[in-house]
Amino acid sequence: MRIRRTSHLLALTALTALALTACEDGTAVQDEGASHPASSTVTAAQPTPATDKGTGTAPTKDTTGSTGSSGSAGSAGSAGSAGSAGSAGSAGSAGKTGGNTGADTGGSTGGSTGDKAADDTASDTRVLCNGSNTKVTAQPVARPLNHMLLTVTNTGSKTCDLTYYPVVRFDEMQWVPQGAKETQPQAVTTLAPGESGYAGVLLSAADGSGDGGQTAKKLTIAFQGYTPNSDGGASATPALPAKGVYYDSSLAVTYWQQDMDDALSW
Repeated sequence: MRIRRTSHLLALTALTALALTACEDGTAVQDEGASHPASSTVTAAQPTPATDKGTGTAPTKDTTGSTGSSGSAGSAGSAGSAGSAGSAGSAGSAGKTGGNTGADTGGSTGGSTGDKAADDTASDTRVLCNGSNTKVTAQPVARPLNHMLLTVTNTGSKTCDLTYYPVVRFDEMQWVPQGAKETQPQAVTTLAPGESGYAGVLLSAADGSGDGGQTAKKLTIAFQGYTPNSDGGASATPALPAKGVYYDSSLAVTYWQQDMDDALSW
């Protein structure tokens, strides 16, 4: 009994020694490590760097993807189909055709209208002859007897009209001699700049039949407008000879004439 117990103790001692020897050699660790589940844990953890790398590139792919989705803005490029509005360009060609047609039609029509407007404008440039745009002279003549010649010269820059007859007033006389109807011209006497018009004045009766004769020292010539006896603008005061001019109740005047001979033939 004692011997068996002793043998048992020796066997345990031997096993313990073997175990200690194995621990020192590292053999036991390698054997146990081959079957230890920790090695599988380490292996499973290996892909972690790859996963981290994948995680780093994944946002790039996602970002590119989102950019691709902005390619849907490219679909807005389909709004380029609005280029079909370019067909409106054909309407533009129609506009061109219409423009040419309008230019031709409007041109010819506007041309004739323009000619009429030009005539109207030309008439607008004509003014009345009066003391502001003319020079007036009064000169007694030898023939016809007892006559005086009135000369009106256009000193302005526009054509002017001498309408009807001159309104003659000597000194402060209270009456105005009328124009001799038989001397009225076919058209209004018109003076271009620099041109002259004329009127004759019968001062007194050659046979002495007139009465109330007197000598005047001052003469005033008034102008008529486009209607009889209307105001034609500024009057003129041409100089008289120093000895004055004799007149009586026979005083009369002619209408304004384009020609001096016509003014003195009456």
